[in-house]
Amino acid sequence: MASVGLFYVGAVLFVNGLLLLGFVEGKAAAIMNLFVGTLQVVTPTYLIFTANGDQDTIILAGGLYLFGFTYLYVGIGLLADLDTTGVGWFSLFVAIAALGFSFVNFTMLDDAPFGVIWLYWAVLWTLFFLLLGLKREALTRYTGWVTLIEAWVTAAIPGFLLLIGAWPTTGMTALVLGVIGVVMLLVLLPTLRPPRRQAAGSDSPAPVESPDSTPYTRT
Repeated sequence: MASVGLFYVGAVLFVNGLLLLGFVEGKAAAIMNLFVGTLQVVTPTYLIFTANGDQDTIILAGGLYLFGFTYLYVGIGLLADLDTTGVGWFSLFVAIAALGFSFVNFTMLDDAPFGVIWLYWAVLWTLFFLLLGLKREALTRYTGWVTLIEAWVTAAIPGFLLLIGAWPTTGMTALVLGVIGVVMLLVLLPTLRPPRRQAAGSDSPAPVESPDSTPYTRT
């Protein structure tokens, strides 16, 4: 059941990546966030209630709420035209928690591939914190592309492979995922765009994007 939710996490990350890149309008993206956010709250609740005290199942289910609450927060924020600082600072909490879940996967659960995937998510939610919480507008395109790639690498593809019973839980899978992640972060560096500054000697200010120009605040 969790693999179904993971697959659709890929869908919402894909839409949100396109939102950050300016291809999807805010309110249109909000609907998918609400759909998947609801799924990612209902699913772990069901898994916990039916776990019969199995600690591993409860741990895995507990991590799903981080995604569910994020997407519900984003979806409601987009529809209500809320400031992004709330979801931005919540993203910092998610990023820190993701490091803990990564450690648990590497050690207690002996699942190195998902240990690496949780590191991916820690990086992504850190970018969300910087962009939405601290208003680092220069990170918009970079974060959009990272979101778009992670939609497939960390969610849609693993979720689908888990559904058909073909996900390889091996050290090689973890290594390949790690290499892809490092290459992704480095290759996308040229997409970082510093804010435009006022030219020297100019009487009028150069156009600078306000914090509210982040696609997550546009409706």
